[in-house]
Amino acid sequence: MESMAENLDEKTSTSDLQDVLRRLPSVDTLINTPEVADLIEEYGRPLSVAGARTILENWRLCISSSISDIPDDGQLIVELGSWLKGVVAPTLQPVINATGVIVHTNLGRAPLSSQAIKSTMDAASSYSNLEYDLDQGSRGSRSVHAEDLLVRLTGAEAALVVNNNAAAVLLMLTTLCQGKDVLISRGQLIEIGGGFRIPDVLRQSGARLVEVGTTNKTHLHDYERAIGENTGAILVAHHSNFKVVGFASEPSLAELADFAKTAGIHLLFDQGSGALLDVEPYGLESDPTVQEGLSSGADIIAFSGDKLLGGPQAGILCGSKNLITAMKGHPLARAVRADKLCLAALSATLNSLVTGRATREIPIWQMIATPLDELDAKANDWVKQLAMNGIDADVIDGESTVGGGSLPGSSIPTRVVAIASGNPDYLAKLLRSSDPPVIGRIAKDQMLLDPRTVLPGQEKDLLRVVGECAGNG
Repeated sequence: MESMAENLDEKTSTSDLQDVLRRLPSVDTLINTPEVADLIEEYGRPLSVAGARTILENWRLCISSSISDIPDDGQLIVELGSWLKGVVAPTLQPVINATGVIVHTNLGRAPLSSQAIKSTMDAASSYSNLEYDLDQGSRGSRSVHAEDLLVRLTGAEAALVVNNNAAAVLLMLTTLCQGKDVLISRGQLIEIGGGFRIPDVLRQSGARLVEVGTTNKTHLHDYERAIGENTGAILVAHHSNFKVVGFASEPSLAELADFAKTAGIHLLFDQGSGALLDVEPYGLESDPTVQEGLSSGADIIAFSGDKLLGGPQAGILCGSKNLITAMKGHPLARAVRADKLCLAALSATLNSLVTGRATREIPIWQMIATPLDELDAKANDWVKQLAMNGIDADVIDGESTVGGGSLPGSSIPTRVVAIASGNPDYLAKLLRSSDPPVIGRIAKDQMLLDPRTVLPGQEKDLLRVVGECAGNG
């Protein structure tokens, strides 16, 4: 009898559940509700149907787990709208960088200048002479774009733009060193962000890696002993994302250039950071510029477009015309070529450099050149505005860094806004979850906001978000 009662209860429960589930509208009924018409207009019928199916299936699972009242049509429509908005929301979105890291790799590296943005929009919104020779009225080459400006800026015989510096190094080694030995100091077998390792690139290019010297000391005679009949080049990889201090030394680029010339091999320099201007006047430690590398005798120099150059993501190769021509004609060049948007933005950025307007027009150079008293005034103004919202904050000394694998160990004095918090990690999470997200840095249980890296026009949103989040936190 007890077993029969249990079965009866189970049947009754199942029947009740089915009754509840039947009261949910069908996908077709929900989609044809008049209030859904606007959603269909905005997001399209196929996506709206998929959303309705998902929303209703979620409710069936919830009701099956615990019998409850079904949602009304209004709630279902609201949920459908939220689902559709979430599906089409871009995953790549603007953030406010208040970290003080100028070239922040995780936050997109160098923001573009207004001139570069305009050039990009012009190229994107219209046809262009990307591969068309206007003088001849025939097919041209995209490799000519930005080349003249690069030659003028660097003093190189020729130049080539590809989609990033990793591609530039790969193209350089594949074209010039495939099947040959490449000598490199053990102290330069670097890895940069994302697991990009020099030994892996050498292997992929078909060149054979020959390590010379030791981790901390490499001498010219180490290269002399390692050279052989199959040696094709010496590769120098700039210490762009780390610094060796103490008992360490390696030959200068000029010394290696003289040796390579005598030996009849190429000297290839992965300069990386794309420094075309001297950073010492702004209180930073010097970084070998591209121009200095070429004047020292490097045959080819590879560097990034979105680090100290301050432009879009790009890989740039400068140097010997014969070697650049060989790289332009290699099949790999097409696979790693730069697109029209990159070339447009890069050309505009190079224009700012060649005309001497970098610190007025290129955002990262504006940030590097901003004087301390200007940052102090801005930070104090932020504190006053936050105080009006009941947020207690102070202005303290800080350090900004270039970042982006450039100038390791070098920083610039700054003034930062410090917000005391019992739970700075929670405050950081609130800031990251805001619209727009604000990214600061935490030190000594304080949230620090560096005005050096906050772009013009972002301050209003920054103060609003910080005021809301610090008040809630």
